[in-house]
Amino acid sequence: MEINLLHGPALALADQAFLFKRTAREAALRHKMYATFMAKPMAKEPGSAMHLHQSVVDIRTRQNIFSAPDGTPTGLFFSHIAGLQRYLPAAMSLFAPNVNSYRRVTPHNSAPINVHWGYDNRTAGLRVPMSGPAARRVENRVGGADANPYLAMAASLACGYLGMIEGLKPTEPISGSAYELPFQLPRTMAEALRLLRECRPLVELFGERFVIAYAAVKECEHEAFLQVISAWEREHLLLNV
Repeated sequence: MEINLLHGPALALADQAFLFKRTAREAALRHKMYATFMAKPMAKEPGSAMHLHQSVVDIRTRQNIFSAPDGTPTGLFFSHIAGLQRYLPAAMSLFAPNVNSYRRVTPHNSAPINVHWGYDNRTAGLRVPMSGPAARRVENRVGGADANPYLAMAASLACGYLGMIEGLKPTEPISGSAYELPFQLPRTMAEALRLLRECRPLVELFGERFVIAYAAVKECEHEAFLQVISAWEREHLLLNV
């Protein structure tokens, strides 16, 4: 099941995403059910995602800066993609904020494993949908449904912003399956938090106090998780090692 929210300002869309999740939970409770937004609630099923379609509008002209007057893509469009490619791995903990989040990021299971991009390619972490010049955008497919929409949208725009101000160039778009290419995203919470702490451009944008506080909370949660011995460990290791 896919829920689409109409495009608009980032903050307004974050409000709507948050409200939708609360509304869905309340509606489920009234029918004696639970609605979950875990990234991977069922082991053998695809996870739940929060895909972000983003473009940037000129504050004066109200025109999409990803398209030139003749309708062709601009350099800023490609730099925005390049920024996402470079900085998404370091921002991963904001798109995958829980231990369970990383169980969703597996090959051939509807979730990206890297930051390659392509035109209408749903295997890539970054997809450019087919659209007219006014609606030219890039879809960030990395985030899970468990992500805080405010932080995820801020992080996604921050990555693209850094690409634009640094004049980065993206890789060539891929046309085949990105699942056949190597992992480029962190696979654990610990790795994601380390990359965030070490990424000075993102730390400076978000503020060092925020990054320190966010990482401390998530590291505490991760340590609590590590204290739990799973059923898999007991089944496969208890009598075999």
